[in-house]
Amino acid sequence: MEANTHGTGRLPAAFLTPGSSSFIDFLGQHSPELLPGRRPAAGAAALEAPHGTTIVSASFRGGVVLAGDRRATMGNVIAQRDIEKVFPADEYSAVGIAGTAGLAVEMVRLFQLELEHYEKIEGAQLSLEGKANRLSTMIRGNLGMAMQGLAVVPIFAGYDLDEGRGRIFTYDVTGGRSEERGFAATGSGSVFARGSMKKLYRDDLTADQAATLAVQALYDAADDDSATGGPDLARRIFPIVALVTEDGFRRLSDDEVAEIARSVTAGRMEQPDGPQAPLL
Repeated sequence: MEANTHGTGRLPAAFLTPGSSSFIDFLGQHSPELLPGRRPAAGAAALEAPHGTTIVSASFRGGVVLAGDRRATMGNVIAQRDIEKVFPADEYSAVGIAGTAGLAVEMVRLFQLELEHYEKIEGAQLSLEGKANRLSTMIRGNLGMAMQGLAVVPIFAGYDLDEGRGRIFTYDVTGGRSEERGFAATGSGSVFARGSMKKLYRDDLTADQAATLAVQALYDAADDDSATGGPDLARRIFPIVALVTEDGFRRLSDDEVAEIARSVTAGRMEQPDGPQAPLL
């Protein structure tokens, strides 16, 4: 898409003509080749691209926590030890990525732009439900790439201003959307992380407890899944943990997460399998 086709210094008419509030629709109409799902990927099934896992989320009183480990793998090799997998979508929502890392990050950036474009055109924010639906459409647009092995499977979480609570949405590679109750996990270590949260989750968690729960779940995932990275105390690489409340998105500082990670690691020295849920 050229910003100046005649050397006049003016934007093309397409930029100045009222249209859809969806930036993806605008891009699809004027420069569809820029959309991730429209790019050719011949032979992509034979490619080995970095993949990121694992993402967990849990709701608590007043909001929701979203967290991810820092490891990206390429086959049996650690491709990156400090990848970022949790991003703000806008002021009151966040998205965590699992799957093909490059495509996932690109999709997140496009999703951020989509929400910003809508707000500028309409003069209002999309509802949390509307944001979840927009992300579903974007994932469905990547189905061709997913069928060639380049899948993106995120978790979307945010604070619903209308309902006054945190909500969590998960997706499959076709864009199918499900709202989760209490907690969710995706990625290669999701089975182990979900099992951990299933035993420890409570409806009355505080924000601090929810953050600790997320780190405990990621620790358990790393304990059984080689593609998930646990807290790296030597390199000071810790999970990314973000909270979304009525005050908006807040990513915990490295020092805050380090304190949680060290506490969890110290506890594992006494109980290698982690805290136990009480028996009924």
